Amino acid sequence: MRLNKLVTSVAALAVVSSGLLADTSKMDVEAVFEKECQGCHGPNHEGGVGSDLRPAVIGKKNSYELAAVILNGKAGTAMPPFKQKFSKSDADAMVDYLQHFKGKKIKQLTLETVKAGWKPLNDRMKFYKKYPNAADVKKNTDICFVTERDAERVAFVDGTSGKVLSKHPAGFAVHVTVTNKRQPRYAYSISRSGLVTMFDLNTPGQQKIAQTQVGSDSRGLAVSPDGKYLMAGNYVPGGAVLMDAMTLEPLKVYPTSSVIKPNGDIDSSRVAGVFDTPYGPYIAFALKDGGHVYIVDYSKPNFPIVGDIPNIGDILHDGFLNEGKEIGRYLFIASQGSDVVGVVDFKTKSLVTKIYTGPASKPHPGQGSSWYNEQLGQQLGATVNMNLGQVTIWDDNFDVIRQIPIGGGGLFIGTSEHTPFLWADNVLGGEANWNKVHLINKQTLEVDRILTVGKTQGTVIDPVTHKVLYKWKVPTVKDKDGKAVTPRILHAEPANHGHWTMISEWNAGRIGIYEAKTGKFVKYITGLTTPTFTYSIEHRQTIPGA
Repeated sequence: MRLNKLVTSVAALAVVSSGLLADTSKMDVEAVFEKECQGCHGPNHEGGVGSDLRPAVIGKKNSYELAAVILNGKAGTAMPPFKQKFSKSDADAMVDYLQHFKGKKIKQLTLETVKAGWKPLNDRMKFYKKYPNAADVKKNTDICFVTERDAERVAFVDGTSGKVLSKHPAGFAVHVTVTNKRQPRYAYSISRSGLVTMFDLNTPGQQKIAQTQVGSDSRGLAVSPDGKYLMAGNYVPGGAVLMDAMTLEPLKVYPTSSVIKPNGDIDSSRVAGVFDTPYGPYIAFALKDGGHVYIVDYSKPNFPIVGDIPNIGDILHDGFLNEGKEIGRYLFIASQGSDVVGVVDFKTKSLVTKIYTGPASKPHPGQGSSWYNEQLGQQLGATVNMNLGQVTIWDDNFDVIRQIPIGGGGLFIGTSEHTPFLWADNVLGGEANWNKVHLINKQTLEVDRILTVGKTQGTVIDPVTHKVLYKWKVPTVKDKDGKAVTPRILHAEPANHGHWTMISEWNAGRIGIYEAKTGKFVKYITGLTTPTFTYSIEHRQTIPGA
């Protein structure tokens, strides 16, 4: 009898572990997957930055272990823990959904659909005449854009004082913001839920001008250097959308529902990064799943695609453009499935070469870094990598000249002419490293100092002597259970005419401000919700493709 009871108990446990009792969860797993997961794993679960989750790949895997990964995350990757959002039964339900997924039809991008989502909100010309100068700051280029991811809004901050000027709803997980370089009073955001919003920075409170729903899952955004056009990139429906930068009226769509992928298959593709360049009348967009970069000439009638650069690699993502000589001629585009950075030449409209960043590195340059190294007499470029704690540096021959160890996987590396450092985050490096930013000397190409934000104290140390160069008191932030959190810091951005570097503290709801020349702490901007990207209007005026 005892044996029968034991067998029955084990069988019941197996049923629960397999997700067959996942109906105890009330979560809409498909909706949650679309909101939280498909950005990395793909709308048809085909993978990307994240793993391929189709039944042919995971159908026979241990469902208990899969649920554990969902709840606890996966060290050394971009997979975060969901235990704060999911119950055990929620994780079981998600596994059951994934292992029995039948696929879904992906909608095609159409101009009619996008035009239906266009909504003017205010009279732009009325504001233009009434506010010839910025109302809330000395100059509109003093303003910084902050994305508050989990609050689904953007905040505008005075980059010379740190004062929060205004906050606006802007869609789920606001992802990217850009500025109009020709008319910097206009700035734009795009959310992961496909909402593009236009703001007038000269108005009191930085008022909205218009919004356009370009899709249901989107990422990239770029403004043409002449200030006339704005392009958005969609994951779902796959494609790019060209809009009038003064009104957000949709002008043309570029569907990517049928493209040739690197393996030769014909399938749909998401659009990842979108890039403008001062080198020509071009905007480029990357086919994430297709391995292509398309170049659009916005100076010609009907805005044709004039360049198609294939076979760059698997899973294209973000990128940046060269500075220095022939500024904006080369696009450095990350291929995270092939561990390379493709070099696209806007002059020849061809792929020059591929920069190999290392095995399983998954390059993620974010805004990237391009600077002149006086010792070598060359313009250098750099990226961090998501899976490896290293910064990859290449020269103007596109040869890798240094792999610099840092603490853990990173998402962003930034610099400016006003700082002697590259600022590289370790935000994917686990709790032991995600509170660190490595400051790499741009001339010696060595880690010069390490900035760490602890639970109660922050430090900047010399990594060779371990001498504490600066320290400051850090206000402790606690989670919902009352436990002190280790600040998760990312995305260094120049501000205040180059005097400051601003670093977001994702889980602490604040931005740390540091001296650009030394890394010394200045002060905090508080009262924010998961601040992620900070964009200085002034800094971005000078950066091609940003």
